Amino acid sequence: MLYLSKFATVALALVALATCMPSAATEAASGVAKKKHTAKSASAPAHASARSIKRRSVMYTEPAHPSYGQIAGLRGTQDPLALKSSAALVLDQDTNEVLFSKNSEAVLPIASLTKLMTAVVVTEAELPLDEVLTITQDDVDTEKHSGSRLRVGTQLTRGEMLHLALMSSENRAAHALGRQYPGGLDAFVVAMNQKAQELGMADTRYVEPTGLSSRNQSSARDLATLVKAAHGHQIIRELSTTPDHLVAIGKRQVQFRNTNLLVRNPTWDIGLQKTGYISEAGRCLVMQAQLAGRKLIMVFLDSTGKYSRIGDAERVRKWVNENASVATAAPKLTS
Repeated sequence: MLYLSKFATVALALVALATCMPSAATEAASGVAKKKHTAKSASAPAHASARSIKRRSVMYTEPAHPSYGQIAGLRGTQDPLALKSSAALVLDQDTNEVLFSKNSEAVLPIASLTKLMTAVVVTEAELPLDEVLTITQDDVDTEKHSGSRLRVGTQLTRGEMLHLALMSSENRAAHALGRQYPGGLDAFVVAMNQKAQELGMADTRYVEPTGLSSRNQSSARDLATLVKAAHGHQIIRELSTTPDHLVAIGKRQVQFRNTNLLVRNPTWDIGLQKTGYISEAGRCLVMQAQLAGRKLIMVFLDSTGKYSRIGDAERVRKWVNENASVATAAPKLTS
């Protein structure tokens, strides 16, 4: 298991503080910017365009907060495939043979990959999928203040909530699934952690069912185990790989789309997938897919850009396919 250093832990605390209040340097830069803007406004002609004013204001945006992986220095790890993800793992689902490993034991926030465990717990509880659940104020995100098209009062079946949580990463749907579990949300989180222990996921901890909390953490190695377990449920395979889905919300028909672009790519044969993103976790992706005649599980954590996790999956596919003609398995790569 790879733990954060003492320095990185202190750095994380500073990042957390920065999210609550702007730094002195930022405030100072903002003050200078305002002074410059006032001075220019006084001397500028009255017909100065709104476009030029808007362009000047864009220059003083605050930088994005670094991920835990970035703070720990994992993004500097080099690997033979030049992946953009800080941690990654590719293994054969049938044999558990590891084909590629990069920081696979690093424990990091996992964002909405959490919803895969949420789906496993709901599915194995065998709760009625046709039971109608209601979105309440308790399901509104107070962690990251993210939006949702599921307004308070929206009523959908448990099956529809599960579908939206897996396919579109709907946070309110995932939270409602946990809240409506026998015993309530606390009992649901206990069940999530118990399932992780049952599967041998020693690096994993859950505190809520959506992934909005950075305290939901795991490793690429553990997540590969979760993907394998989740793939055993047909409903999770089907709902996670639907390209899009039309949902009746009250009198409206609302179109939801899959957060993973690869499910619409006919060159991919994906049996299960889940994406995730919060700033602390970076861009994340897990998949089960058929490549070169093999069932492979792929995990990508803390990828650096909006589409880089997709690019990493494509790099792995190209590498596997290129080596398939030479040997039954691609050579192992670890870093």
